[in-house]
Amino acid sequence: MITSTETSLLRLMQLSSASLPVGGYSFSQGLEYAVDSNWISTSEETYDWCQLLLDESIAVVDLPLLIRLLDAVNNNDAEQFAYWNATVLACRETSELSLTETAMGSALIRLLDQLELDDLEFWKKAFAEDSISFIAAFALAASHWQIDKKSALVGYCWAWLENQIAAATKLVPLGQTAAQKLLIKLGEQLPEVLDKAQAIEDDDIGASLPGLAMASAWHETQYSRLFRS
Repeated sequence: MITSTETSLLRLMQLSSASLPVGGYSFSQGLEYAVDSNWISTSEETYDWCQLLLDESIAVVDLPLLIRLLDAVNNNDAEQFAYWNATVLACRETSELSLTETAMGSALIRLLDQLELDDLEFWKKAFAEDSISFIAAFALAASHWQIDKKSALVGYCWAWLENQIAAATKLVPLGQTAAQKLLIKLGEQLPEVLDKAQAIEDDDIGASLPGLAMASAWHETQYSRLFRS
């Protein structure tokens, strides 16, 4: 017999899977321009790029906001849910990063709607159409499937990391073995990333990564692209 804890684990794996139909594979989040400009050309440089984003973006923006959105959902606080969802979108500095967030968020909401998520209509009142962030939609799914907070944070990190390494595999390019080594090495950083995220106060949420912002903005006019902008 599968226990409720095991069921939650299965749902976490489903929510974090690259096969989740939200279109994460179609966005490089600045990586494509970084490779095209020869900022990144090796496995080591790919590691440095992802490790920096984990420490200076995911740990100080995405995960702290996911924590607050999970709390809002678990407390049935639509006002706080709307506030933190808007904060997610305000933290996306370019059209590409904003589109990544809202396109994936809307896709996940459509999926949850088809899966008949409880109380989804209640939460839809907290955001305008096409303005739901992926982080907020992820929080709704995690709460509905009774995934504990720490596991949800790990799952979100893994989903982001797997998409970045999949993009790097095509762009750098990387071999499959090199990609797996990167996933293992970067995965070892996640406990520290989670600890940092859980210590962030409300007023300290935010990041300053001008190189990422410029790469993402310049991607829009890049001559040849594999990924959406």
